[in-house]
Amino acid sequence: MTKEVLIVDDDKAMVNLLSTLLETEGFGTEKTRSAAKALEMVSEEHPDLILLDIMMPEMDGFKFLAMLRSNPDTRAIPVIILTVLGDQENILEGFRKEADEYVTKPFDPQKLVETIKGVLQRSLEERVGERARRIEALLAMIRKLEEEG
Repeated sequence: MTKEVLIVDDDKAMVNLLSTLLETEGFGTEKTRSAAKALEMVSEEHPDLILLDIMMPEMDGFKFLAMLRSNPDTRAIPVIILTVLGDQENILEGFRKEADEYVTKPFDPQKLVETIKGVLQRSLEERVGERARRIEALLAMIRKLEEEG
């Protein structure tokens, strides 16, 4: 099954570069140059991962990420920040807003692909672990009900 990556960056050349790179590596891509449009797309398309720039007009990446994480339907979507902002303050802010990874431009294309694959693998393991915990909790409730009944 093809993993879908939503690319959110106001730089058209960067969007095209990332799209070509990811499609060559077997990923599907959706693209937008607007964080506001990305919020609409996320609710409709449910991407497997988001590549997010920080410096964009209208709404910056940090605000987008905060809104994404505040919505129960989108909070679990993995996000990799991809930006020129490499100072400690911005990196810390990215992780405070619950980014899964923070990559600075310019970047090594192969390292970015490996980072994406790693985040997607962690995300899958977390979802499987969460489902296992839910099943275990339900089984515990069933056992308790059987004991009481």
